Amino acid sequence: MKRLSIRRRLLALATVSVLVATPAVIWSQASAAAMSEGLLCDTDPNQTFSLTASDGYVSTPDGNSILMWSYGNSKRSFQLPGPTLCVESGKAVTVVLHNQLPEATSIVFPGQKGVKANGNPAQPQFDSGGSLTSLVQPAAASDGSVTYTFTAGSPGTYLYESGTDVDKQLQMGLYGALVVRPAGHPNQVNDRADSAFANGKEYVFLLSEIDPDVHLAVERNQPINLAGSKSRYFLINGRSMPDTLAPNNAPWLPSQPYGALVHIKPYDAVNNPLPATIRYLNAGSVNYPFHPHGSDERVINRDGHPLQGPDGQDLSYQKYDIDVGPGQSVDVLMDWRDTENWNATTNPIPTQIPAITDQLLVGSDTWFSESGYLGTKNPVPSNMTQNNECGEYYHIAHSHALEQATNYGAAFGGMMTVFRIDPPNGCATQ
Repeated sequence: MKRLSIRRRLLALATVSVLVATPAVIWSQASAAAMSEGLLCDTDPNQTFSLTASDGYVSTPDGNSILMWSYGNSKRSFQLPGPTLCVESGKAVTVVLHNQLPEATSIVFPGQKGVKANGNPAQPQFDSGGSLTSLVQPAAASDGSVTYTFTAGSPGTYLYESGTDVDKQLQMGLYGALVVRPAGHPNQVNDRADSAFANGKEYVFLLSEIDPDVHLAVERNQPINLAGSKSRYFLINGRSMPDTLAPNNAPWLPSQPYGALVHIKPYDAVNNPLPATIRYLNAGSVNYPFHPHGSDERVINRDGHPLQGPDGQDLSYQKYDIDVGPGQSVDVLMDWRDTENWNATTNPIPTQIPAITDQLLVGSDTWFSESGYLGTKNPVPSNMTQNNECGEYYHIAHSHALEQATNYGAAFGGMMTVFRIDPPNGCATQ
């Protein structure tokens, strides 16, 4: 296991803060075409994808560099998690898997029907003694390949993951997200019109975990003990907080391309009527009770199926804590509503904010404008680092199993991110 220099890590974290605070300025100075927010899709007109299983290193905010296995787009380099594949329901999908790992591996597509491997039905594989070796036909070690085909099923979100030596290979990182879009309605989660979401406000939260002892044993070609495994890092899209706040394709995270910052404006029936959508997936071994502060989320899909009755009745529901089980996907709609309509003149907040000299000006205060009113900033000391650019709000979102909100036990890390709510008119660049 490699170590990154503390100086390099601090520089990276400082850059995260600046990126979140002033995106328009900084993002334009570095790879503007690649840096972005929200879902990044791999698409293809023929819905044909080539993935390569290989190894590489990812970094953690406390300075570790950890060997992982993952699927990568064969035309690009290693990444964690695997590419998010976006397809259309009812159309044929082809995934060609190339294997550069030292052992056989495969891909299963839970929730998809009629999957074939090299033209034959995908089915469990056994050795000569009758022991199960893989849930589907694998690609042999060191340059083997296999081609999987299926017709994309019900619109929603699905995992794709290894079906070979599953406990080990999922822990090592062999997983990704498959997004199936409704035919003709790319801005809906499912076939229901009430599942529509705002353009550009689509997010994937692929949740997972790392036991660094397992990865170190694999790196050293030593026996591994999965029975005694203890996860120490907890990830959203292959990153831990605060790296989750960095944009997509942040240059200091070359193997971890997907960010997890949710960036929205308040609901407005005329100017901003549609919600964002967040697609939760669990590639880990335990439940992840994901808990956003500041708003409920409407659960509309589970495991690629809409929550509706036999006659199409809407069975969706509001939830403050989204419990995502191993192997499960949950699709939600999320908006933020200024229900109290606080206004300093016409509807003031009944409790005064303490004088700035009475506040502890560290930690979360750097994300606060010294005003309780959305879009309003008050003066702050000149020596205070502040990430709030225009009076926007920030709400923490994290796993409510609090050990999962840590980096190797250090709090305020792990499976955590931030929801940013801009004023209705947006933020002017500072």
